[in-house]
Amino acid sequence: MITRDGVAGLVCLAGSLLLLWMSRELPQPALVPIGPAFYPRILLAVTAVLSAALLAFDLWRRERGPGPSAVNYRLVLLAFAIFTAYVFLLPALGYRVGTLLFVGVLQATLEPPRGARGFTLVAAVALGTMLATYYVFEGYLNVLLPRGRLTGF
Repeated sequence: MITRDGVAGLVCLAGSLLLLWMSRELPQPALVPIGPAFYPRILLAVTAVLSAALLAFDLWRRERGPGPSAVNYRLVLLAFAIFTAYVFLLPALGYRVGTLLFVGVLQATLEPPRGARGFTLVAAVALGTMLATYYVFEGYLNVLLPRGRLTGF
């Protein structure tokens, strides 16, 4: 019997394949080797592969483990509140400061760090995430990210 994971995999697989097929309609510029459909096609292909894997694992799972654990609605609402604060504070703080705080606070909320090593790991992951995304978007893709009104960068 197919579970919720299998249904989610099937729906995402169908949606990503449909959108991938529809991306054929995007125009290809004559002078630019990478057109507007390049990155969406990569994303949709990866989504299709991962969705197919989720569906396959659900269908081929021989033994069923214990049922799903209780949903922690408090944690879900807290994560949503952190994301909402990030969106509203982004224009004031800028991408670099806002993303650093967002990733650090969300990571510490989802998995509270224990001891100095845990806090160091949270800070390192937040800093690495911010730097990697900043340089990919600003340096490689030439996408201007928000500058903060309060921070100036």
